[in-house]
Amino acid sequence: MTVDEKRNLELKTMYQIIGIYCHNKHHTPKGQLCEDCEQVWEYAEHRIDACPHMESKTFCSVCKTHCYAPNYREKIREIMRYGGPRMLLVSPIQVIRHMYLEWKDKRGTP
Repeated sequence: MTVDEKRNLELKTMYQIIGIYCHNKHHTPKGQLCEDCEQVWEYAEHRIDACPHMESKTFCSVCKTHCYAPNYREKIREIMRYGGPRMLLVSPIQVIRHMYLEWKDKRGTP
């Protein structure tokens, strides 16, 4: 997978998770974000686009560099905890792939 493909997949996943969170917590129509979630998305999008480790990293949660500001890091963590498990209903293959890559990273296998 190329760096651009990884970046696009991460952007797509992040947008879907924020969308799930926003729809369920803020009662927005599917596919739309409230002003606060839109702000989080724009920040996350910028950070993902600027990620210097995209070529070698698997996920932000296991990255050694924390490029999110503390207040956004906490908000993203909250959104991921809520929306991540619910992604299983939206994109089960993506969730399984994520779990596999995270497991692989923890084991230290290439």
